[in-house]
Amino acid sequence: MLTAVITGVAGQDGSYLSEYLLSLGYKVIGIARRKSTKNDLDNLTNIINNSNFKLVNGDITDSTFICRILHHYKPHEWYNLAAMSHVGQSFFEPAYSFQVNAESVINQLELIRNISPYTRYYQASTSELFGHSTCPKNGFNEESIMKPMSPYAISKLAAYWSVINYRKSYNLFTCNGILHNHSSPRRGLDFATRKITNGAAKIKLGIEKKIKMGNLNAFRDEGHAKDYCKAMHLMLQQEEPDDFIIATGSGATIEDMLRHVCFIAGLNFEEVYEQDQKFMRPSDVPYLLGNSEKANKKLGWKPEYDWKKLLEDMYQHDLLSLS
Repeated sequence: MLTAVITGVAGQDGSYLSEYLLSLGYKVIGIARRKSTKNDLDNLTNIINNSNFKLVNGDITDSTFICRILHHYKPHEWYNLAAMSHVGQSFFEPAYSFQVNAESVINQLELIRNISPYTRYYQASTSELFGHSTCPKNGFNEESIMKPMSPYAISKLAAYWSVINYRKSYNLFTCNGILHNHSSPRRGLDFATRKITNGAAKIKLGIEKKIKMGNLNAFRDEGHAKDYCKAMHLMLQQEEPDDFIIATGSGATIEDMLRHVCFIAGLNFEEVYEQDQKFMRPSDVPYLLGNSEKANKKLGWKPEYDWKKLLEDMYQHDLLSLS
């Protein structure tokens, strides 16, 4: 039986990836920071009692903890999904963002090199790396210039190059998954897509009257986390390690997404949207479209969801859960 370690297991990606690997017959060791309430583990409801799943509380910035995990479980695969993942919040916590998103990755790679060099390593990278680079007509690909524009993206770029360095310098099997935006019904409520679907559901049910958001002009290539987690697994099954863009190849502005959900819910956009300055960022990436042709050809990966189908799925989930 193959053993996989997943950091950030309680998040949307960690929970979907765990479910997928368990369905393939893996033993999954899920790492999450200790939570003060059981609600923080809601994403793990489907697997928490699975005999092949073990939840371990720990902090990925603690090298002693990572060392113990490697010695004890000797994993075949390691998926590093844990991160300070909120772009807006990273402007308020730049040093912490770098510690979690960059320094912890170097620590993991160094420990794997010395303790478990056969372990295959996946790093959750991000389309935010491209920042203010001009987006090609067909979308960013693996060769596109990276110009990060937030503390979050800067920390992720350091991790990205660390993964490549350990692959080339020490012959480790390390991969970067440069994932464009992806959401799901398990997405945190402080992210734009979930704020839209949850907010629209609350207005539809008479719970609230407005959806308060920041910049609606940003264009994002948005997919479903379930699709993207399958791509993560495929990367570690190849003969040679490599980096891959994962995206749908289509997208919309945040305003278009909000208007689409309003249409589904039978709401008037002008009546429910309210701009709130507290959600405006010092710097925002204007346009992110991905070109996943390499992943299509080498991994055989294609997404099942586009942004419209995703938002419809999320809205129906929120409407049902709030009813």
